[in-house]
Amino acid sequence: MTYFDAAETRTADQRAADIALLLPAQIARAQALAGYAALLGGVDAGSVTDRAALAALPVLRKSELGAAQRAQAPFGGFTTKPASAFSHVFQSPGPIYEPSSNDPDWWRMGRFLHACGIGAGDIVHNCFGYHLTPAGMIFESGARAVGAAVLPAGTGQTELQVTAARDIGTTAYAGTPDYLKVILEKADEMGVTLAITRAAVGGGALFPSLRAWYAERGITCLQSYATADLGNIAYESPAAEGMIVDEGVIVEIVTPGTGDPVAEGEVGEVVVTTLNPDYPLIRFATGDLSAVMPGESPCGRTNMRIKGWMGRADQTTKIKGMFVRPEQVAALVAAHEAIERARVVASRSGEQDVMTVQIESGAGDAEAFGALVQAHLKLKGAVEVVAPGSLPRDGLVIEDQRTYD
Repeated sequence: MTYFDAAETRTADQRAADIALLLPAQIARAQALAGYAALLGGVDAGSVTDRAALAALPVLRKSELGAAQRAQAPFGGFTTKPASAFSHVFQSPGPIYEPSSNDPDWWRMGRFLHACGIGAGDIVHNCFGYHLTPAGMIFESGARAVGAAVLPAGTGQTELQVTAARDIGTTAYAGTPDYLKVILEKADEMGVTLAITRAAVGGGALFPSLRAWYAERGITCLQSYATADLGNIAYESPAAEGMIVDEGVIVEIVTPGTGDPVAEGEVGEVVVTTLNPDYPLIRFATGDLSAVMPGESPCGRTNMRIKGWMGRADQTTKIKGMFVRPEQVAALVAAHEAIERARVVASRSGEQDVMTVQIESGAGDAEAFGALVQAHLKLKGAVEVVAPGSLPRDGLVIEDQRTYD
């Protein structure tokens, strides 16, 4: 088996040693930027050499990035170059602006396409969008990194897509998981056989049934986890056991609403630090849920694995007309040393909302915690004190049990 580069098979000690050199430099680079003045002021960059030290830094949320961009367009003081020095400026919904560079594999997507078996001699049928949002360019830069040619197809006009794929001889697909099925079914209607045997997908869930449907047609379909802000975060290999974290980022899984890492295997929010010197996002909260998988991939790549996308961490819920947010639950836990964990449950009784706050604690009682609940959640609710370790480790700090049908 060949790998994209030697970084994929580093030992844990080698990877930690490399991070110990790269991470302090990235923190120092960020500290020089206006966007990080409040977040990283006073931090000793030279001491941030590992995950434990990184976990002590504040989390940067997309809402904060958006607010900074509105105050200082277009990048909010978070890039090391002005907009004119980048090759592209993209706009994602929000709006949030993202930079791009023509530097080789700037988005780090080549590693994923290599794992898919895409390389020199292939023509990638790229059905990600090129208009305003960066997904099309993200995958195109990855194709260039592995020596493949690209048909910048986008979506729509499916009959023309089939004709182009046949005439050009595209051998690989990049796009959302379901759109390739649309193209293949149109090809069947037209009596056309396409040469696509590999699919690199993202931007949506790849359901097992759809993966099996592609496999029956001789197409190997693997998925990546990437965002417009961060580029590639993690990707599948042919082993298809979880998603391997990209070598250009550091991924943490934390309790939603906090920056506190969870135990291995527990579900939490994905927080990413990128080592990209042009756009040094430090502890950037994606809002996605995942969990760390133990061990290494059977494919030989040695970096940490995650289970892939497992839902959204933003569990903000309206109860009795008031929003309750994960950050408030985190503040409640921090407010009393006897509280180990908390979970807010929203339910209905007699056509009225009911809030129950379950508190893990080896000491204290429901009445004692009631005032804290009202102070931090701004609502009165029933309090249940439960034994330490008894709440589910599923990433939920706010559970909405109400039905709306």
